[in-house]
Amino acid sequence: MTQLNLGGIGMTSQRTRDRLISRLREQGVTDQAVLDVMARTPRHIFLDEALAHRAYEDSALPIGYQQTLSQPYIVARMTELLLSTGPRKRVLEVGTGSGYQTAVLAQLVDRVYSVERILPLQSKARERMRMLGLSNVHLKHADGGMGWEERGPYDGILVTAAPETIPQALIDQLADGGMLVIPVGNSRHQQLRLLKKQGESLEELSIEAVMFVPLVSGRVG
Repeated sequence: MTQLNLGGIGMTSQRTRDRLISRLREQGVTDQAVLDVMARTPRHIFLDEALAHRAYEDSALPIGYQQTLSQPYIVARMTELLLSTGPRKRVLEVGTGSGYQTAVLAQLVDRVYSVERILPLQSKARERMRMLGLSNVHLKHADGGMGWEERGPYDGILVTAAPETIPQALIDQLADGGMLVIPVGNSRHQQLRLLKKQGESLEELSIEAVMFVPLVSGRVG
């Protein structure tokens, strides 16, 4: 497992990060491997410098292009759900964004394939993966709702934007026994859902209310 440069002082120090991890435990996150990874992953490098001092608040923060860096609790919860029935080898992430969720996943699974429709965000995320030495991440500039078919099937798919209905393309790219973690709904009401593919059937659980940016089609250069 890759060791990250912890860096950071003051509001980005390890002590500040440790307080965040304590809050995640209080909110019910129990997977110790997930908590350990989030404790050592420098969330402040995934934000513009002006917002770096807020990196270890448990809140979503803007990253430009009307996109956000997800709330740490949501990152931890979605990751924990994805891994809830055992380790994952090949994971598709829909919506690279800043790359923070990508970096967390990359330290917990064998390979991450991440698609992002906004090229400038993907370019920044690629540089952050390089800085952190995370060589098991593969990035693609693509329409997220279509997934990344040629690299599938995946034993895990995690979606970081909300479609109104689950794209069939993502279900088709899920391996037998695979897990899909996805927010579903509109701008007023969304639920985080967990799906497990068993042969031709899908087991589905509704986890909790969430609020994500919408999953939008098309690419931005």
